[in-house]
Amino acid sequence: MRDRRVALVWAAFVVVALVSCVLVLRRPDRLSDLHIYYGALSDLHNGRPLYEYAADNGGPFTYPPFAALVLGPITAVSEGVLQGIWLVATCAAVVAIAGAVGVALTTRQSRRPLVVAVAATVLMLSAPVQSNLRFGQVSIFIVLMALLDGMGVVPPRLRGVLVGVAAAIKLTPLLFVVYFLATGRYRDAGRAVATFVACATLAAIVLPGESWTYWSEAVRQTSRIGNLASLGNQSVHGMLLRVGVDESALPLLWAGLVALICAAALLRARHLTSEGRPGHAAVLVGCATVAASPVSWTHHQVWPVLAAMLLIGASGVTQRAAGAALLAAMVVSLGAVLSPVSMRPGVQFLFENARAVGVCLLCLAGFGGVAVAAARTNRRPAAGRGWLRVGVTATVAVAFFAVQPLPAGADPTFKAYALDDVANPRYFFVCRGPVECAAYGTDAPVTFGTRAEKTKVRVNGVVSPQVARLEYFSAPGGAPRAVPLLDAYPGTLTFSFRSATMAKGRLVAYASDGQPIASYDDELAAALRTTTR
Repeated sequence: MRDRRVALVWAAFVVVALVSCVLVLRRPDRLSDLHIYYGALSDLHNGRPLYEYAADNGGPFTYPPFAALVLGPITAVSEGVLQGIWLVATCAAVVAIAGAVGVALTTRQSRRPLVVAVAATVLMLSAPVQSNLRFGQVSIFIVLMALLDGMGVVPPRLRGVLVGVAAAIKLTPLLFVVYFLATGRYRDAGRAVATFVACATLAAIVLPGESWTYWSEAVRQTSRIGNLASLGNQSVHGMLLRVGVDESALPLLWAGLVALICAAALLRARHLTSEGRPGHAAVLVGCATVAASPVSWTHHQVWPVLAAMLLIGASGVTQRAAGAALLAAMVVSLGAVLSPVSMRPGVQFLFENARAVGVCLLCLAGFGGVAVAAARTNRRPAAGRGWLRVGVTATVAVAFFAVQPLPAGADPTFKAYALDDVANPRYFFVCRGPVECAAYGTDAPVTFGTRAEKTKVRVNGVVSPQVARLEYFSAPGGAPRAVPLLDAYPGTLTFSFRSATMAKGRLVAYASDGQPIASYDDELAAALRTTTR
């Protein structure tokens, strides 16, 4: 019976993997990151600079030069063949990671095949693995190398080597060197550092120009990676950008939070290792890299999926509830799925940042929220009492966020109104008709008024003839929102939009040559204070 269940679960994994790969190959932008690797390395082989390459979508090559050496052979085949090979390799990496997690989840050999099959299927369904498939990312292979090395399942004389290689391809696994030191694995730490230096040195010998460019310039240019304030970046840094932290305070605040998160995670990882749970320890350190990195896109977030599975496999209501909540956040986008029921802006912010919040709690509390960090007792509480505690905790958490103002950069309520909406006095209220609007606001490029409601603020105004474009920035570092200029009345351009808050908002007007001619941030806040008195 058990063998039959194992076969059925593996059959489900194969179906999910095949369907996922087919859907990826049907996308017009399939494996776009792999396309960047392929194009950048083709340019490099043709004598063009590696870090000056830009794909059709503008994406550059962002990894250290050693990654170019490792990925160099991919240009030996056509890109179409490479895509098929890469998808198969990604699925194989998922199975290998599931095998390692199966070791950490159970010590019973009879149960392990079923556990591994379930873990592989859940991994394949998760958003991070789907993102690795869609973009053709190396992240899944970085996780595999760091996990195997962190668990110590490689031969003793080679321990640390995989972490060194992984870090030479992508820098974030360097935190595992600190983990080795914290757990007394000094030789492993030495081998990891030596391997990292050797790989970087080899790249410097083979690619001296690219190595100089990367280590002197490109490594600091995080803007090359994309809009770090977007919701896809579920790191502490990304969440702070969406909160709208002042640019001058951001570096210090981010560094302090990262230091706290990493210290807590490493301390707990040391305890887990001493308790004979190196798999849990390695996953916890991996989650710390997700929280601490300036950039943690969806395809980087495989570690929290592993943590969720370890929690669900633990004993106790609280552990399993924490794991189920984290797994739900890692499988679906809670911000998109639950937006119709999130009546408060703060709750929407919680949903949209659930992955970042979950990883931070996981690291700070020891492992998976309150799960593995909780001390075992000889007398287990009744299941009903356990569920009651979980329910109360969840209610308090949601209530806390319900009363919070929504950070401007994570604004789900933003909407700019179109010409068909001009007749609605709720949206267009500063002036009505051509004469009134022509007389309204002739002294400045932009003149506007505001109205505050329970969960949003409305802005309506007119612009002078010198204004050709209008944009609203929800938060520092965030992407601008286009505000259309409407020719509602002859000789007058009007506009209207709504946003959850103006606390960090900025309205910018541009001339026809693309140069900004006016910016309004303090004015928005001042107008809002006047409106809400």
